[in-house]
Amino acid sequence: MTINDQPLYIYSMPSADQPSNMEIKPVSFRVAFWYWLKLGFLSFGGPAGQISMMHQDLVEDRRWISEHRFLHALNFTMLLPGPEAQQLATYIGWLMHGVWGGIVAGTLFVLPSLFILVALSWMYVAYHDVSAVAAILYGVKPAVTAIVVFAACRIGSRVLKNPVLVLFAAASFVSIAILKIPFPLIILSAAILGYMGSRIAPDKFVIGNSHSAKEKSYGPALIDDHTPVPEHAKFNRNHLYRYCLYGMMLWIIPMLFLFYQYGWHSALTQMGWFFTKAALLTFGGAYAVLPYVYQGGVEYYGWLTATQMIDGLALGESTPGPLIMVVAFIGFLGGWTTEVFGPDKLIYAGVIAACLVTYFTFLPSFLFIFIGAPAIEATRHEIGFTAPLTGITAAVVGVILNLAVMFAYHVLWPEGMAGSFEWTALLIGIGAFIALFYYRVGIPGLIVVCAAIGVGISYLP
Repeated sequence: MTINDQPLYIYSMPSADQPSNMEIKPVSFRVAFWYWLKLGFLSFGGPAGQISMMHQDLVEDRRWISEHRFLHALNFTMLLPGPEAQQLATYIGWLMHGVWGGIVAGTLFVLPSLFILVALSWMYVAYHDVSAVAAILYGVKPAVTAIVVFAACRIGSRVLKNPVLVLFAAASFVSIAILKIPFPLIILSAAILGYMGSRIAPDKFVIGNSHSAKEKSYGPALIDDHTPVPEHAKFNRNHLYRYCLYGMMLWIIPMLFLFYQYGWHSALTQMGWFFTKAALLTFGGAYAVLPYVYQGGVEYYGWLTATQMIDGLALGESTPGPLIMVVAFIGFLGGWTTEVFGPDKLIYAGVIAACLVTYFTFLPSFLFIFIGAPAIEATRHEIGFTAPLTGITAAVVGVILNLAVMFAYHVLWPEGMAGSFEWTALLIGIGAFIALFYYRVGIPGLIVVCAAIGVGISYLP
């Protein structure tokens, strides 16, 4: 099979545990399309689960790509802002079938989640006052708080390897929780201080890469270690300039349309601008940008309340696709509450807003791959963490911890400090954290169990 007259694969020497006569069949665009669509519906478990699923399917079972090439792509995507699992799918789709392969892989990774979240968002705004829904959310909200705390612990255990990085995390927590410093400024400061710190004490800003472990051989692969780079994947300055131009047009044209049609201060225009900034700040995964989204969507724009933000995160955790798809819920509620098309078109406003914020959130992810991946394929060197990124990741731990504190406050004191304390919610949250931390329970299953507990509690006298 060839792409632009370049071979898509060659055989490599099989490992000892693989049959030497094993046939590696070419993969058509149609076959790849149906695989990416299936992955979009089954990609539960957050980025770790999604990456693990792709590794199992593409490296071990289907042999579409070798272990080395898979990890090479993954290391690159981990340095980018945005959801690394979605970007990894885009990268592999692009490597196999060009730009359209990348577009299909990346789009189908999020499209099912968008449809599901739009439907759930409509059900939420239409029926959230129903007692059964309220009971479900009563059990789910403490679980979401526990999930955020667990995320802070998990990232912190990988990153905070010395007192300097712990200080970064503590300073970022104080900055956002007490001093109310905007999230982008915290990220910028962490990057600058990380760079400066690496000049003074470089050993303090080196953290391990969990994906650089010794690679295994699963036998010959379609895109193997020594497979020639296809023509479309070769670095070309003209292609670089062209994709940069395309990217600017794909962003500017919709923004100009929104500006001239609705004005700069309209909800839709501000959503496009705000979620573009959010997409460029998602270093460290979705949990890293959630505090920024919380600041903007809840505190600044007022598109939704803090309680609704927790509910949206619960829906995002229980659906397939990247967790950052919670932006679709935020967009839906923002379009609904601001009545951008009038009070008689609330559903229409919510759907349009959800699609719009999804577009602006994921557009940079595609462009990063199409612009940067050819250079990565040309070098084929390991991509490590830089000192500024280490500083950012350490600061992100403190930011996520602040988000957990905000969520805990609204869950445990739903009526404010003057109201009653929810001891039952505290017990559910502690149980959820123990299940995550000690028993490694999957997040979708945890959400279901906690929802059932909430329903059970509603029947108690």
